[in-house]
Amino acid sequence: MELLLRALDNVPEVDQKTNLSSLIIEVSTANHWIWEDGDIVVIAQKIVSKSEDRFVNLSDVIPGKRALSYAKHVQKDPRLIELILQESKRVLRTRGGLMIVQHNLGFICANAGIDHSNISIKGRKQEDWVLLLPVDPDLSAKAIQKSLEKHLMKKIGVLIIDSHGRVWREGVVGVSIGISGLPGVVDCRGKRDRNEYELKITQIAVADELAAAASLLMGQAAEGRPIVIAKGFPYNLRESDLSELIRKESEDLFR
Repeated sequence: MELLLRALDNVPEVDQKTNLSSLIIEVSTANHWIWEDGDIVVIAQKIVSKSEDRFVNLSDVIPGKRALSYAKHVQKDPRLIELILQESKRVLRTRGGLMIVQHNLGFICANAGIDHSNISIKGRKQEDWVLLLPVDPDLSAKAIQKSLEKHLMKKIGVLIIDSHGRVWREGVVGVSIGISGLPGVVDCRGKRDRNEYELKITQIAVADELAAAASLLMGQAAEGRPIVIAKGFPYNLRESDLSELIRKESEDLFR
C-alpha cells in the first residue's frame, strides 16, 4: 500500500478573481501531475477564502457592547472581537489573546478561524485587513470537485483544510472544514480485528487524517504551497460533508 502526497510548486497569489479549479488544473499541469480516478485535492482554506472575497477591513467594523465588554479581558482589538462574535454561535472560553468559540459552521475553534497572516492585496501587505472562513466550505469543495471532474473526466475528491488546536494537546494540526467526494469518517464498527474481536466503537476520521498529512507539506508560514494532491487514498470515495466529523454536543464531554 502506498499513499503519495504532492505539494504543487509555484502557485500564484490568489485573489477574488481567481477560479480555483482552473488554477489547480494549470498548476498541476506545470508540475507534470498525471491525474487518475481517486485522486484527492487538498486545498488550504486561505486561498478558498481569498477567491471568495472573504476579506474584511477592520476600519469598517463597529464593535458592539458585547465586543467592548470582552475586549476588557481578552486583550484583542474590539473590532476583531466583533467579527469573532458575528462568525460564532457561542463563546465557550476566553483568556488573554484567545477566544474559543463554536463557529457558525458547527466546529469548535480559536478566534472563529479569522486570519491576519499572509494577507496582501495587489501584492501589498494590509495591516487592517483580516480574512474570514468561507461561508460554506462544503459547497465550495463541491463546486471545485464538479468543475475538476468535468474538465479531467476523472473521479476526484476535494478537501478544504484549516489549522486548528486540539483539546489537551499543544500546537496546531490540519483538519477538514469542507469535504466533497470522499468520506469524512469510516465506520469500522462490526468489523473484526486480526484476533477476530468485533470492533465496537472504532470510527476513523479519515478526512482529518489526510488533512493533517497534507498540512505537513503545506507548512504554516511562508512556504506558499496551498495545494496538495493525494494519490492512493486507502478508502473508497463517496459523497459526504463536514457534518460527519462534528461530534454532537450531547456527546461532547469537554463542553
